[in-house]
Parts: sequence; C-alpha cells; structure tokens
Amino acid sequence: MTFSEIKWDAIFDVDLAIQSFPYLLGGLPNTLWISFVSMFFGLLLGLLLALGKLSPTRLLRYPSTFYISFMRGVPILIILFILYSGFPFIGIEFAALTAAILGFSLNSAAYIAEIIRSSIRAVDDGQVEAARSLGMGKWLTLKGVVLPQATRIALPPLSNVFLDLIKASSLAAMITVPEIFNKAKIVGGREFDYMTVYIVVALIYWAICTFMSFFQEWLERHFERYLDTPKL
Repeated sequence: MTFSEIKWDAIFDVDLAIQSFPYLLGGLPNTLWISFVSMFFGLLLGLLLALGKLSPTRLLRYPSTFYISFMRGVPILIILFILYSGFPFIGIEFAALTAAILGFSLNSAAYIAEIIRSSIRAVDDGQVEAARSLGMGKWLTLKGVVLPQATRIALPPLSNVFLDLIKASSLAAMITVPEIFNKAKIVGGREFDYMTVYIVVALIYWAICTFMSFFQEWLERHFERYLDTPKL
C-alpha cells in the first residue's frame, strides 16, 4: 500500500465520536471502580507481603517470596480468565466485575510489595536504631518512623502502579465487564468504525491518567515534610 492509498477520511469520524461519547463514558464508573478498589486491596496485601518477605521467619518469608514471584511472572489476562472461566469448573463462580477486581488486586499486590519492601529498606538504619534507643518497640518504630519515610519514597512508583491499573482495567473487557473499552468494542462493531471509537477511548484514558498525575504530584509535595523532619 502506498501513502496515497491510505483512507485518511476514515481515520476519525467526528459525528460518531460526539454521538458515542456519552455511551463510552457509561463505562467510566466500572473502570474507576476496578482501579481504585484493586489499588486499595493491592496496597493492603502488598504491605503484608512486603513485611512477610522482610521477616526473618521462613514460614512468612518463603510463601511471600513465592507469591510475589508467581504473580509477577504470570500475565494478568491469564489470572482474569482463571478466576472468571476456570474457577466455575471447581464449583466457584465470580461475577465478571468481582473477578476483575480480585484479579487486579492479587496481581498488583506483588508489584506493590516489592515497592514497599525496597522503600522500607531504603530508610536509614540509624533512624531505626535511634528509635529503639528511645525505647520504641518494633511495631511502634515501624509505624511512627519507618513507614512515614518509606511512604514518601514509595509514592512515585506506587502512583505508576495505579496508572498501570487504570490502563490495564481495559483487559476486564475480555471477561465481559462493561467498562470503557468493552463499550468501545460494542460501538465499533455496530457502526463498523473501530478506529474512531478507539481513538476516543485512548483520549479518555489519557485524560484520566493526566489528572491522576497531577494528584500524584500533590501527594509528593504533601509528604515532602518527612524529608525535612529532624533526624532522631
């Protein structure tokens, strides 16, 4: 095909984009719900996994290490299909939205765990030793000294995980969740114009991620105070 043979007029249909936009936005609540809820549970599980991997107890360290390795090595799409299409064969059924949230939570927790673990280890050992010398116990030191400083270190990579979750939520369309991309597939098939609706969806995801990036910068400025906290 030569350059002149490209159908430039078929790249973007403005009328279709305007008409389909409200319908596509109808999938936005599910997209955001999957992203936010999965990030919340991913953070909780990720923190437990990080502490487990840092634990001197093998009973905690080995299972945590295996889980993180497994989830980081398996495509999220396979996890989604196992939960949605595989589990019914053993008598366990999940609604599509539930399977999506569960799958993204379990998968993101592995990446979050590594971020939290490395952030905790990045905190100066002198801070922990000083806290112990003041009579602070292990958990109080973790809560009052280590985690606040580790949070500041972890914010940028955790924000990237969240942005990846927002974009990866489009894979939920593969298990019939009516989110933005799923609705785009419906409109594209009905109007025989996938190019236009996919461009619109791309712009919607870009707008969401751009807004979240501004929120990330605000959070980073909020936690800057921990960098200026006097050393113990």
